[in-house]
This record gives sequence, C-alpha cells and structure tokens, in this order.
Amino acid sequence: MSLAHGRPYLAIPGPSVMPDAVLQAMHQPAPNIYEGDIVTLVEGIVPDLKRVAKTTGEAAIYICNGHGAWEAALSNLFQPGDRVLIPATGRFAHGWADMAVGLGIVPQIVDFGTKSTIDADRIEEVLRADTERQIKAVMFSHVDTATSIRNDPRALRAALDAADHPALLMADCIASMACDEFHMDAWGVDVSITGSQKGLMVPPGLSFVFFNDRAKALRAANPRVSRYWDWVPRTEPEAVYQYFGGTSPTHHLFGLRAALDMLHEEGMERVWARHATLARAIWAACERWAEGGAMVMNVSDPALRSHAVTALGLGIGNGQKLRIWTAENAGLTLGIGLGMSTEDDPDGTGFFRIGHMGHLNAHMVLGAVGVIEAGLQALQIPHGHGALEKAAEVVAQPGAVAF
Repeated sequence: MSLAHGRPYLAIPGPSVMPDAVLQAMHQPAPNIYEGDIVTLVEGIVPDLKRVAKTTGEAAIYICNGHGAWEAALSNLFQPGDRVLIPATGRFAHGWADMAVGLGIVPQIVDFGTKSTIDADRIEEVLRADTERQIKAVMFSHVDTATSIRNDPRALRAALDAADHPALLMADCIASMACDEFHMDAWGVDVSITGSQKGLMVPPGLSFVFFNDRAKALRAANPRVSRYWDWVPRTEPEAVYQYFGGTSPTHHLFGLRAALDMLHEEGMERVWARHATLARAIWAACERWAEGGAMVMNVSDPALRSHAVTALGLGIGNGQKLRIWTAENAGLTLGIGLGMSTEDDPDGTGFFRIGHMGHLNAHMVLGAVGVIEAGLQALQIPHGHGALEKAAEVVAQPGAVAF
C-alpha cells in the first residue's frame, strides 16, 4: 500500500509549487496577441518585475529557461575574446562559464569549492592584478542551486570598488530571487538574471535580465548582437511583439501576473522573512537528524545558507534511497544531489536537496519534515530524533526571524 495518493508535493529547488491562483489564471482562451488587453498586461508586468529585483533599471523578458538568461546577458554585453571573472561555489557558476566559452568569451574561474562562499579578498587580489583592465565583468551565483551556498553581492561590490576596477557585477539570481533578500540597485549589482519557475512560482519557460545604465552603455558599444537576444527592442519596444522577439508567451504572462500580484500583496520584505523562517525550521530538523547519524548539511554556517534550497549528504546510496521512498510512499519529491558527486560516490547517490522556495507555508514544511523522518525510519538510516519538534519550535516563533 502507498500513502502517496492525493496532491503531490514537489520539494525540489525548482520548478516550485505553483499556486492555484497561477494555474487558474493560465486556464483561459488565447487572447489577441497584437493589441488590446495583452498590451496593458505586459506594460503592467514590467514595473512589477523590477519591484521584485529592487531596481529602477531595465527588465528584458525572454521565452527560455535560465540557461537562456545566461546567454542573453552574455550576448548583449561581450564580444569574442572578452574576459570575464567567475568566482565559483558550485555547479551553476561553471555552467555560466561554459555558456561564455560557447560565445567565444574567455572565463577566468576562481573555484572556491562546494562548501565555501566566495572570498571577496581573493577576488579583489585578482582584480588588482588586472592592471590593463581586461576583465569586463565579475559573474557569480547569488545562490548556487546545487550546493545551497548563498554569496553576498555587497562583498563583491566592495572588492570591485576597492580595486577601482570598472568591471560589471553580474548576479545569477535564478534560485534566489523572491526567496532571498536582494536589492539590485542598493547593492551595486549591474546585471541580474532569474527565471519564472522558482521564487516567481510560474511554470518554466520565461527568464528575465535586469540591467542598469552601466550595462546599457556597454551594450551600446557592442557592434553586433543576435536579433533574438538583443535586449534593446525588448526594453524599448514599438509594438508588443518586440517585448518577446515574436509571439507573446500569453499563458505564462497570465500566470506571471497572478504570481506578481501575490508577491506584492504579501510584500517583498515579508516574502523574504517567510522564506527565512521556513528555512530555519528545515535546518533545525536537519541538525537534529545529524546528531545521531550520517546526515550532514553541506553549508555549516547558517548565515551562508540559501533560504530557498538546502543541500545534504546522507551517506553513499542513502540520499537516493530516501528520495525514492518519499516519492513512492508519501508523495513528496526531493531534489537530486546535483553536482555533488565524489570519488567514492561518483553518481552522487548519497546526496539530496530540499527545495523550500516560492508558494510555501508552515504546514508544507512540517509535512515534508515528517515524511523525511518517516523515510529515515522505514529505511533504517541512523538519525537523531526530535526533528519535527525542533522544526515546530521555529514555526511557533516566527517573530524571531532575521534575514
């Protein structure tokens, strides 16, 4: 007998759970894509997207996933042979670097491993050594979805300023936007990117590039940008189709409108606080499980952990066994241990991730903790006890949150 029947819970770090309001908004006939309500819809979405990113700059919308957002940002700003500096704290910085290579851009990777945040002092050293100012940008992951490490954009901005270096600061916020606190303008970020399927609670298929006047000037100096990726017509359109380089992604836009309404009704500060509280509840449970067994949180310092995803080790084979058990027996889907393989565990079977982003509340988190506890018991994986009680203690005191 399986107890998985009923509504499943997708607790992976994206796609995230879609609210009923988003699903219902998308369930309507196709509109006129040339004029009328679609124009008003898009013109209202753009400023509300910028409110999420905390920027007064520009917002370009693309019909693609996060990899497309990587390419869009790179294509607008750089030419073959340009150099970029990429501090890496997990798989996704390497992915952005690989995208750069495909465009003829030369990445300089400074790898900090899978357990440490970026050392801004080390980045400052590299920038100071670039006396000819060949580095055009510092590109980093605000949150690396694989490792659950959260990097501080303010430290990197300080490093750039201390080195008196003109490079742009570019943030991959795919896993963090609308989950972790982020202030693009106030924190000195020149370009940020995100996707629709995580904190924005919409199906995969849209991505967004936010950019300021410094990035705009660099784009203006670029002699050639592909027609599709060019952000100029997307941010200075003469007709509604130019926002998207063609046909509007109508039903994604309906869902996005509903999601933005939900975010702004709650308020971004409260959205961040909710994610922080629920993340701390999950960490409290994980720390209790770790007391009596093999479970290890990938990031030991809570101040450096993402509020959207938690990466964990459970011993070779156990991460995979737990994921299979929770999905088949309880309807809870946990994330795979992406990019966390080792020599002893080349397939990463000992790792898993808990996604806690977007449309998420206390009963969902406590339910997930209870199911994981049941899975550990059923599989006879050694673990400490009292995890659910510790998570409940955090939920019972939401005013204690700090983000």
